[in-house]
Amino acid sequence: MKLQPKALAFASAILWGVGIFLCTWWVIFFEGASGDPTWLGTCYRGYNISAMGSIIGLIWGLVDGFICGYIFAWLYNKFAK
Repeated sequence: MKLQPKALAFASAILWGVGIFLCTWWVIFFEGASGDPTWLGTCYRGYNISAMGSIIGLIWGLVDGFICGYIFAWLYNKFAK
């Protein structure tokens, strides 16, 4: 079975980006917006626990998810031959 890299890339991008966005709002809802940097903020420049940080995390998650999903599908197709 062969994977379609673009399809997996878009699915991964949406899943990862929206996941970061929703998790950030989950923390904001229960603990409040602190603006403190987190371990994810060390990877994604500008990300923190705030409303603006959730948007930045969404954008970084979309980009990162797309790239990782595409690379995963491409590698899978190379090794599955």
